[in-house]
Amino acid sequence: MNKELFAAIEMLEKEKGISKEVLFDALEVALVSAYKRNFQSAPAVRVTVDRETGEIKVFSQLKVVEEVESDQQEVNLYEARVYDPHCQIGDIVEMDVTPQEFGRIAAQTAKQVVIQRIREAERELIYENFVDRLEEVITGLVRRFEQRNVIIDLGRTEAVLPVDEQIPHERYRQGERVKTFILDVKKTTKGPQIIVSRTHTGFLKRLFEMEVPEIYEGIVEVKAAAREAGHRSKLAVVSNNKDIDPVGACVGPKGSRVQAISNELKGEKIDIVKWSEESEEYIANALSPAKVSSVILDTENKTATVIVPDSQLSLAIGKEGQNARLAARITGWKIDISSETQYTEKSLSAIGLSDDTNGSQESAGEPAEKVDAEATESAAGNQASRDVEEVEAGVEVEQETVKGDTEIDSERETEEDESGAKESPENEEDDSDGQESPEEDSKND
Repeated sequence: MNKELFAAIEMLEKEKGISKEVLFDALEVALVSAYKRNFQSAPAVRVTVDRETGEIKVFSQLKVVEEVESDQQEVNLYEARVYDPHCQIGDIVEMDVTPQEFGRIAAQTAKQVVIQRIREAERELIYENFVDRLEEVITGLVRRFEQRNVIIDLGRTEAVLPVDEQIPHERYRQGERVKTFILDVKKTTKGPQIIVSRTHTGFLKRLFEMEVPEIYEGIVEVKAAAREAGHRSKLAVVSNNKDIDPVGACVGPKGSRVQAISNELKGEKIDIVKWSEESEEYIANALSPAKVSSVILDTENKTATVIVPDSQLSLAIGKEGQNARLAARITGWKIDISSETQYTEKSLSAIGLSDDTNGSQESAGEPAEKVDAEATESAAGNQASRDVEEVEAGVEVEQETVKGDTEIDSERETEEDESGAKESPENEEDDSDGQESPEEDSKND
């Protein structure tokens, strides 16, 4: 049995990574429970397992008294001195009560207890291992999906990627290898629970440490980071070596370093800005890629007024204010962005010039506009009336002309009729003359 016991302990040590001492302690506790259950022993019992030979011994702990009232708890002084010659009344002595068949009984009874203790030891070991690795990046396999959470296999245990810690619109496939950030490790009744994240700002920092040697070695330092996972991030860096450009080191040759990190984050855009002790310069850099004209600080309210060219206003604010929000997060300042035209108008309005100018323009402009309108309206009215009069006059003239022509034509027609009437009797006379002549001629004949 001893050889089998040692072989089993060595195998557990290799497979589970649990030390032999922990396994022997678990075995001793299990044997105590088995002995009490099978031999109706005293409540105070100690079991030892020899680490070299594997020999098991059971000791009953009894109190030394003058008169024994309970055999399972007490022993008289004469009998106690057989085991400990120097014991006195009131001392605790241990008596060897190991049964002959205890090995077989112990193996059967202590099996479940040993297994349970091994599980507890394994869970404790996993917990201690991952607690020390908080805020580190770990790689695992997508094992399965529980509701909307992703379960990632880390080898000896599993981690949970909650839906809130997943990059928006990112899809995972079973068996896919993913990198995650260890966010928290909790103790539960089912063992340690490891919570990982892909949206945490620390994940971005760790990825840069892994990808950029200058950051890992401490030459380039990450001062601040802000992130809207899946969309855009900003990273403020500074170099401890004047000969090394911090932004260039993070970007890498032809952008290879930052591109690798962006690919890991599913195409997330990353702005790397240079950190500065001067707040004005730092805020101007933080609004990159927009160009800043000037920065005015209000140190009491921790507010910065940033003035940008009119053409850079939308770029400085970003899509739905994203660029301004990220800049405010990494700088710690409340940022108010204005274009040069807007700032000029605000400045004039603050000193009262803008209102007076507008008022004077209105007071001077409105009457002129009204006068011009009235003059225009009156001129238009006069012109219209003149046009109407001319039209009416023309109509009258035309009517008179037509009337005159009509009267003249009628007079002419009358005269012609009268002249025709006068001429017709003469013609009749002529005709009559012409008719009488033949008669007369005939008479004459």
